[in-house]
Amino acid sequence: MIYSLTGKILHNTPDLCVIECGGVGYACKTTASTMQQLSGRDSATLYTYLAVREDAVELFGFADQAELECFKLLTSVSGVGSKFALAILSAMTSDQVALAIASQDSASFTRIKGVGNKIAQRIVMELKDKISKDYSYLAGGDTDLGRIARPSSNVADAVEALVVLGYSQSEAASCLGKMDGSLSVEELIKRGLKELSGSKF
Repeated sequence: MIYSLTGKILHNTPDLCVIECGGVGYACKTTASTMQQLSGRDSATLYTYLAVREDAVELFGFADQAELECFKLLTSVSGVGSKFALAILSAMTSDQVALAIASQDSASFTRIKGVGNKIAQRIVMELKDKISKDYSYLAGGDTDLGRIARPSSNVADAVEALVVLGYSQSEAASCLGKMDGSLSVEELIKRGLKELSGSKF
C-alpha cells in the first residue's frame, strides 16, 4: 500500500495532481480543496489511497490525513463511490462533513451536484455511529466539534427547537455544541437565538 507521496508537482488539473517520485509520475485523483492548498507550489506531500477494482486501479491523494480518512468513510457507504466522495469533499471540508453527519443534516449533502436525497440519507444513517465514535480523530481533535458529535439531551432538544424556528440542523448543532450542556433547554434556545441572529434577541 502506498501511504504517501512526496515530490515535484509535474501537472495538475482541478481534480488530478501528478507528483514525480524517484523518476516516476504518480497521477492522483483529488479534491478541489487539496488542489487549492497545492496552488502555486512546486512540490507537495499527498496522503494516498489505492483503490483496486476488476476494471481499474486508481490512486487518490489528499493534502491532509483528515480528508483521506473522510474519503475512506464516505466510500464505505453503499452506493457512494469515489466520484461522489470527491465531489462532497470538494464542496465541504472533512470537519463540515463530520458535523453534517453527526447532526443528521442530510440536506447539506443534497446541495452538492449529483447527490440525491437517498444517497444523502444513506450517508447519515450509515456513518452517524462511526462519526460519534471516531470524531475527535477525524476533526483533528477539536473538542468543540467533539461535543457536537455527542450532544447532551438538553442540547439535542434545543437543536430541534431551533430547526423548527428555521435554522439548519448543522447550523444549530454547531452553535449549541459549544455551550454548556447542563443549561436548561430554554436557556440554550435563548442563547442560541442570540448568537445565530447576531444579538438581535
